[in-house]
Amino acid sequence: MADLLAALNPMQHQAVLHGDGPLLILAGAGSGKTRTLTHRVAHLVGARGVEPWRILAVTFTNKAAAEMRGRLEQLLGAGRLPWVSTFHAACARILRQEIAALGFTSNFVIYDDRDQERLIKECLDDLSIPEHALSARQAAALIDGAKNRGLSPADCARCDALSESARRVYERYQAKLRRANALDFGDLLLSTLQLFDGHPDVLDRFRQRFLHILVDEFQDTNTVQYRLTSRLASAHRNLCVVGDDDQSIYRWRGAEIGNILDFERDYPDAVVIRLEQNYRSSGTILAAASAVVACNTERKGKTLWTQNPPGDQIALALLADDLEEARFVAAEISRLQRAGHDRRDMAVFYRTNAQSRACEEALVRERIPYSMVGGVKFFARAEVKDILAYLRLLVNPVDSLSAKRIINVPSRGIGAATAERIAALEEEAGGFLPGLTRAAPGGRRSP
Repeated sequence: MADLLAALNPMQHQAVLHGDGPLLILAGAGSGKTRTLTHRVAHLVGARGVEPWRILAVTFTNKAAAEMRGRLEQLLGAGRLPWVSTFHAACARILRQEIAALGFTSNFVIYDDRDQERLIKECLDDLSIPEHALSARQAAALIDGAKNRGLSPADCARCDALSESARRVYERYQAKLRRANALDFGDLLLSTLQLFDGHPDVLDRFRQRFLHILVDEFQDTNTVQYRLTSRLASAHRNLCVVGDDDQSIYRWRGAEIGNILDFERDYPDAVVIRLEQNYRSSGTILAAASAVVACNTERKGKTLWTQNPPGDQIALALLADDLEEARFVAAEISRLQRAGHDRRDMAVFYRTNAQSRACEEALVRERIPYSMVGGVKFFARAEVKDILAYLRLLVNPVDSLSAKRIINVPSRGIGAATAERIAALEEEAGGFLPGLTRAAPGGRRSP
């Protein structure tokens, strides 16, 4: 434990040694928040004797969860790890154990964004809502927004949160999900909240299990995530949240900056610790970033500082359009190469994928080789989703969306008209595969 604490600065040290009760850690960029979080967990286990399985640590991305898990393995050993996962993975794990209380079976499948959009398109067709009035993408965004705020279709009807057509689509979409024994990503969170609120015995089991709850990137939590952590911490109030109000960029997907700004209102006895020493950036970068965020009106306030040298000055180029920007980038890369810099030390960032084309064309013209990072994700590729649809159908035969995806993959001569005839029998038959049986020549229909 002495070695563990020796590597920390005074404010990190204070956060790690905090006792019981709510703790808000305002962690500036590059201030060692992951180190602070993992060292706090290690201190709870090693010095205070808390069993690892009684600690829940959640964050937002699989990459962040893997990094946290790896650091904890180094500190505690692979056999002494707490629950470390994303919010969605933690909720999926809880639902696999307890979802029967909500009328699903534990082998439920999880639909991704593309699955969601396809199913919503079916709902729009069922309800005869034209594309120009409400597109599948628009409906998906509205439904996801409602789920992030914790609103079911019935809730939306009571508070007029959605238009009548969007609410009808939401209601039908949820009915189709239930019939397919499926959840989407928003359901993983909302269903867990509904499980806790509707079944106090289930909540009590998990509330008694987790004695300490730690949440990373708290500025990015939405309403449902905040309620989930509040429910789980309501018995012991050992809730440690780490975040930076100056780095909240996900309001468009439901993040509530008020969760971190109002934490002290909801937890008046909370201890607030600011991590302000930056280890990552040069002095110049830090000064520029601080000058920008100082203009934010909704912030808790921090004064970041660093012992790092000033570093190079920032260059700003104002250019006429995207083509001019792309030519500037290519020319700058060529200049840096001539000055002896390696291309492997250069990176070009852009805000949206649509902006990459102009830059790629400029690099090709200048004969500058490059590699793209990102692109189409492996599990989003059509052939991979086809195979996953077969596997989902084997596990969950009532998964109609997967059945429709692979009914003609590989080609079996089943056209759109046949698929529509099967879909028309789906509700009557109790699923797409039973509907397929009835649509076949000589198939049995209900009288």
